[in-house]
Amino acid sequence: MLGQMRLAWWREALGKPVSERPRGDRVLDAIGTNWAGQESALVAMVDGWEVLVSAETIGIEEARVLGMGRGAFFAALDQRDDRAGQDRLAAAGYRWALADAAASVSDAGERDVLVSVGLARAHLGGSVPRDLRGLAVLEALARRALKRGGQPLMAGRGASLTALRAAIFLT
Repeated sequence: MLGQMRLAWWREALGKPVSERPRGDRVLDAIGTNWAGQESALVAMVDGWEVLVSAETIGIEEARVLGMGRGAFFAALDQRDDRAGQDRLAAAGYRWALADAAASVSDAGERDVLVSVGLARAHLGGSVPRDLRGLAVLEALARRALKRGGQPLMAGRGASLTALRAAIFLT
């Protein structure tokens, strides 16, 4: 209940114009300074987190909403006017969000759902912009973690090599 109240506060605060938002919260103030006009991606992220707080169990639809919501800000980071590039980053964020959640849930059935939904999303071709290479690294680690059954992103000896390869080749 407390988690849902906090998420509702964030949704309400982000829905207001910057000038009408409460002052004094360092994160909210920084969002007003650096993310003005991009709040819809952050509201989607709040919606994704709400799935984890409110759902009794995580099924296929809950996993999809979680992935789309928590990963929405990946596409918002791309300031180019390139719909294909933004779709590519949205898919990367989706996969990362599901891999991150799969590594954190304690229920094996929910982990299996998160893994299968994450793996079902097609990998879109194209490269990630050079200045957003960190997102390519997170996506590569997420794909690896999902293929390994929902392990943590940096689990195992090959994780650092996966990260390095993604950073160099921006795949």
